[in-house]
Order: sequence, then C-alpha cells, then structure tokens
Amino acid sequence: MTRLAAAAATVVAMGLTAACGGGPAGEPAAGPASGPAAGDPANPVTLKFWSWVPNIQKAVDAFNAAHPGIKVQLETVTAGPDGGYAKMLAGVKAGNAPDVAQVGYDSLPSFLVNGALEDITQYAGPHASKFVDWQWQTGVFGGKVYAIPQASGPMGFYYRKDLFDKWGIEAPKTWDDFAAAAKTIREKDEDAYISTFAANQAPWMIALAQQAGQEWFTTEGDAWKVTIDNPDTRKVADFWQKMLDEKLVKTEADMSNAWYKDLQTGGIVGWIGGSWGDAIIRGNAPKTSGKWAVAPIPQWPGATAFTSASWGGGSASAVLKGTKHPAEATTFAVWLNSDPQSVNILLSAGYGWPSIKDTGQITNLQKDDTVFPFYGGQNIWDVFKEADAAVSSDWRWPPVSDALYASVTDNAKAAVQGEGTLADAFTKTQQAMVEQLKAKGLNVVAGG
Repeated sequence: MTRLAAAAATVVAMGLTAACGGGPAGEPAAGPASGPAAGDPANPVTLKFWSWVPNIQKAVDAFNAAHPGIKVQLETVTAGPDGGYAKMLAGVKAGNAPDVAQVGYDSLPSFLVNGALEDITQYAGPHASKFVDWQWQTGVFGGKVYAIPQASGPMGFYYRKDLFDKWGIEAPKTWDDFAAAAKTIREKDEDAYISTFAANQAPWMIALAQQAGQEWFTTEGDAWKVTIDNPDTRKVADFWQKMLDEKLVKTEADMSNAWYKDLQTGGIVGWIGGSWGDAIIRGNAPKTSGKWAVAPIPQWPGATAFTSASWGGGSASAVLKGTKHPAEATTFAVWLNSDPQSVNILLSAGYGWPSIKDTGQITNLQKDDTVFPFYGGQNIWDVFKEADAAVSSDWRWPPVSDALYASVTDNAKAAVQGEGTLADAFTKTQQAMVEQLKAKGLNVVAGG
C-alpha cells in the first residue's frame, strides 16, 4: 500500500465526515484548554498566509494592528487545484509551506489524506461554539480540528420581481411551483426563461442534489460507500431533464458573456445561486437595479423541515503541516473569521456567507445601502441566514473532489447534448468515483 493510500485508509478509519465531532453538541473532543497564543510584542512571530480572497489584505492589516505579537504576511494565490492548492501541497512537502492557507471545504479531505494539515484541536476546540455547526465540522476529522471555517454559499432564488409581478407569478415555494412558473414565463415571453441549466457548474449540480437529501459519500466500516446514483439524486436529475425536454430552461453556461447579457435584457429572469451571487448580478446587470428579489430555494414535496444547500461548500483557513507556530496561526485563523471587524471587511469583498453564529455585530448584514436598493429594499441576508442554518451537517466530501467535479461536469454536458439523460450522468459519475477511490487503495462499496 502506498503512503497516500495508507493515509486515505487512516482517514476512513477516523470517520471522515463533516459531522464527526466528539462533543455532545457536535463539537470536537478538544484537548487541554490552552487558548491560542498572542505572541510577544518585543519579539513578534511572523506568519505566512496564502489566500485568493479579494481585498483580504485589509483584514490582515487590521489583525496586525490589533496583535503586536504576531505579524501576518499575505501572499495572493490562484484558487483551485492547479493554482494555490498545488503550490500549498508542494510547500508542505518541501518544508516551506505557509502557516495558514485558504482551502475549500471540499478540498480539506484531500489535504488531510496528503498529510498537509496540522492538528490544532487544543487551540481551536474552545472556539467551536462561535461557528455554525455544519461549517465548523468541515474542518473536523476524527474529533480533531484542522481548520477554521470562513464562509459558505447558502442557496437562494434570485428573480426579477418586476416581471414576476407583471406576469402574475409568485416566487416558487416548491420545485413544482418552479416548473409551473417556468411554463408561464415561456407563455408570456417567448424570449424569456426562468433560468439556465448550468452543466458547466458541478458545484451547483451537487448542491441541488445535496438539498434533495441523500448523501453521496458515507463510510461503512473501513470502506467508502458511494451512493451518488440514489433515489433523491435521480429525482433531481429527472426534474431537470423534464425541464430540458420541455425547453423550459436555457442550456447556456452561467457566468458566461451570453448569460450576463440575458441577465441584463430579461432573457433569464431567475437564478438558483449562492449568497455571493448577489455581487455577480449587481456587477453585471446594474441597469436592472430595484427589479430583483431573493426567495428561499424551492422545497421538495414531503420535506418535514426547510432544507437548503451550499454551492461548493465554502472555504476555510487551514493550518498547514509543519508550521512552527500552530497556536499563533490558530489565533489568526479564529480572529480572521469571527471578529466583527474582519467579517465586515470580508463581506465587503463578497467572500460568501460568514461562518459565525452571531451576526448581530456584522453591520453589512443589517443595513447595506449598496445591496438593498438593488433588491427593492429587501434585506436579502435574512434569506441566506435561514438557508445557511438549514444546510445538512451530514454531507461528506471525498478525498477526490477534483475528480468528482470533472466527472459531474463532463457527464452532465454530454447529457445536455443528447448523449443519454441526466440520470445516466450521475450513474456514470458514481462508477467513476468508485474507480477513483479504489485507485487510492481504498475499500469501496457501491450503493444506491
């Protein structure tokens, strides 16, 4: 067994999950209660921090000003596996990695498998209660803490309220309502669609499946159980297949030039998107200000409670293996993602929904003179706060998230082009993920 396979097997044995905390309320089983160090102002500790978040330097400057014993140096990196992640992992291997790095929730398992994360339980554990449970648990494996959550992308439905009102359509509460609204829109304006089916966006499609219910990856004994091809996901696939067959949605890629034009002209009058999508709509369709609103994501029949999902999960401040200053690194990671001054700065940069429970001091969520007029005065953050609290804490990411994204996208694009159905696409993705995990030397069980 290779070192990587052995590490992956160890992760399974630890109970790799976003909900494997050891405490009574899902908190990790923390070590000795030794709070994070503040450093010595006379001999400050220097930390390296790598991130891709725009304007995060302002938050770093604020931290440095408030912590004279710690000096954080920011380096901007490219997001994703072919950019910053590859550089981070190479740095760990070479012994010159940053102390803290921006890592997506979906990629934390891969970093753990590669031995790239530092156990910070004794420093971070006491802070668990500050953070939304499901976001906190993304950095917890086997009861140990490796990362501090930063932000997520809870889903909502952005829609042109002016046109919905004109056509006598209410914001859809269920997916059946969504389909009915799509039909009405096509009848009222042959050039308008309720949304696009974004086959280019694997995180979006995964979020739709997550909201439907059944998990894609679980552990069973010492094996991964892959259940992508399950009844709930097939329900999602069949729903969107029917929308495609009846030509009720467009098939253009979202966040493309054609899509931006449709937002501007009313060619697309809705979008199931993450909380951070607000900045995308405002930035690319400024002349539609005052015409938009946001509603909760439509619900599936039979749901006993409101359920949502997060586009792409979110991202964390991970403490990387080999740091000489784990306590100070944790001090920075906790402050960056929980201090009201920092969270307000990050929100201004459009980084996503904050990971903290108490947002009462986050002024950008209470009154935003830039955002709210665009949505006719609606405080859209109320929608996303409810959505973030309704994301399942049982969703697990595999240590092959990059391969997962590629498979979902490739198979969905093929289905949209007429090569099989969306249900077939998820069946193929399940087969591909079984093969990927086996290739890492892991025991795998295929379920459904």
